[in-house]
Amino acid sequence: MGFDGQEWAATRTWVDKQLPEGRRLRNWTDLRGGWTSRMRRLTLDDGTGLVLRSFVKPFFRLHAPGLLNREAAILTLLAPYDDIPTPRLYAVDPAAELTDHPSLLMSLLPGSVRVDDDADLEARLDLLAGQLARIHAVVPAERPRTYQAWTSPERVTTPGGPLWERAVDVIRREAPAYEGCFLHRDFHPGNVLFTGTDAGRDTGRDTDAGTDGALRISGVVDWVETSWGPADLDVAHCSTASALLYGAEYGLGFRERYEARGGRRLAQDQDHLYWRLLDALAYAPDAEKVAVPWRELGRTDLTPEVLGARLEAYVGGVWERYA
Repeated sequence: MGFDGQEWAATRTWVDKQLPEGRRLRNWTDLRGGWTSRMRRLTLDDGTGLVLRSFVKPFFRLHAPGLLNREAAILTLLAPYDDIPTPRLYAVDPAAELTDHPSLLMSLLPGSVRVDDDADLEARLDLLAGQLARIHAVVPAERPRTYQAWTSPERVTTPGGPLWERAVDVIRREAPAYEGCFLHRDFHPGNVLFTGTDAGRDTGRDTDAGTDGALRISGVVDWVETSWGPADLDVAHCSTASALLYGAEYGLGFRERYEARGGRRLAQDQDHLYWRLLDALAYAPDAEKVAVPWRELGRTDLTPEVLGARLEAYVGGVWERYA
């Protein structure tokens, strides 16, 4: 049902009350690439863009108060950080007291999500690594919650075979000791906006103007999972996603990009292996959960067969490097 339907009437009224004085909503459109929530771009009569996140699916609606309160707090925390471009918080209704669905209203950032494997790929990965290092340098006055593991030995579904059995055995151990830091916790190419190109030419793919043509990160979004934990876990998450999107070698090499751009000191050998596999095994056997939004963004080549093969190659490469 559209944003003008009865199902969204209370949300529309709530949004209207959050707008700057004298402004009104002109139109809206759905944003692609989301999985946990319904994302909409709202355009005001003066051209200002906003983004409305609404949790509609029953599971995420149940957890929405914690997720949206966390995101609102993090957007407020990061507002002064010029080197971490984040949306400006307008309003939040985490328990749907005034809206039809738990919702958060924020500013629209320039740029677009780019998950293609074009000529800018190497430069984009370098920028991702540098951005993650800057996120890990944040020292909040109050720590966010401790990270949560997204899988366990009992929950993993694998294709079977010795490699996967060894991988699952690794995460049966107690988590290694670590020096905690501020984590995005869901940092990957799908949650980062870019403008420009590596060659300094504008391709016309950006959602807003305002770039000088040079490739840069214009936004980091989706802060609902922000946590405190080992930098290895954020590096592992972006590494797994890079392996699935572009090939195992890109995931295996992300650690070096991160360290070369001032990242925190990461664990070695078996300890780092634990964090890598804890993340990678959450995608087994074929990463279908993340593949759906990636296909919506144009990566129709990412079939279950392709993703399953890439994940296995990545897990095997991680094993050879760190076991």
